[in-house]
Amino acid sequence: MEMGLSAAEGRVLHGLLEEAAGDIVIKLDERGFIEHASANISTAGFDLASLLLPPHITELVAREFTGVVVRYMERVMRGEAAGWIEFPLASCAVESEFEAAQGSNWYALSVRLVASDNGASPRAIGLLRSVEHLRGLEEALNERALTDPLTGLSNKSAFCASLRRHLASGKQGTLAILGVDRLRAIFMQYGQRTADEVCWGFAKFLQTMATPDQELARIDDGRFGVILPEMNAAAAREWADDVLHTFSALTETTSARSPQLSVSAGIAAIECTVDWSLRQAELALVMACASGGMQIGQCRQSPTGARSHQVEETPASLGVAAMAR
Repeated sequence: MEMGLSAAEGRVLHGLLEEAAGDIVIKLDERGFIEHASANISTAGFDLASLLLPPHITELVAREFTGVVVRYMERVMRGEAAGWIEFPLASCAVESEFEAAQGSNWYALSVRLVASDNGASPRAIGLLRSVEHLRGLEEALNERALTDPLTGLSNKSAFCASLRRHLASGKQGTLAILGVDRLRAIFMQYGQRTADEVCWGFAKFLQTMATPDQELARIDDGRFGVILPEMNAAAAREWADDVLHTFSALTETTSARSPQLSVSAGIAAIECTVDWSLRQAELALVMACASGGMQIGQCRQSPTGARSHQVEETPASLGVAAMAR
């Protein structure tokens, strides 16, 4: 519908729409050079008025993303519906392209072809929109999906992914699963809040006992997994023994009203598959708990000693040895 606006009124209305939307409006020629941009492009760190020649759209983009934008513009100029693309800007507001690639200045671009009625070369109109807040939200949601809400440690899904990467690296390592003894009894006697406080406290303690290269996770209720890279069974057993004794000494109490706290551990080589490694360590922990708690259970390495993904054994052939400290 024709509104009958004058050219001046149209420019004012156009400016108001730009300010309300917050998008940067750009006009491109058939080669992708920016003929005009709305004044709010300065918010992205660019001052086109100071340039002698109009910049190409790819000059606004971090170097490693220029190919993506070039292919996008080719589709647009062919008249195809190209939708939106996202990329970090190579803005002067960003100290380096590395920072931009890490997500410090992400924008989305949508361009549409404007056909000419008088046979002149086609032009294109685009919207440039900051999506930094959306990417930050996505990262926060992804992190939350991989984090245990009670302890702040990684959850089981993230831990399994770490185990998978460790297996793919081909490096030696040992998996330890530590469990708070009689946590169910603590819950029944003292309630869920106390049980949660015990798990939270043990998680914080475990963080102080681990080195930066050792990955921790809460894998279920009172059970915690630790990846001990480059450790053989003997070294892992010594580490676990130190954890058990230190925790016992710190939580020792003579009060009948306070729960008596201790932990047990199961250790096994990281080999074959994620499921195999977890099952071995879990079986070792079960045997340790069955021996009265405050024990270290250890699973023998697979008979072949291989890291093959084909190994599958029955529990009866695992050779679990639960050894007292």
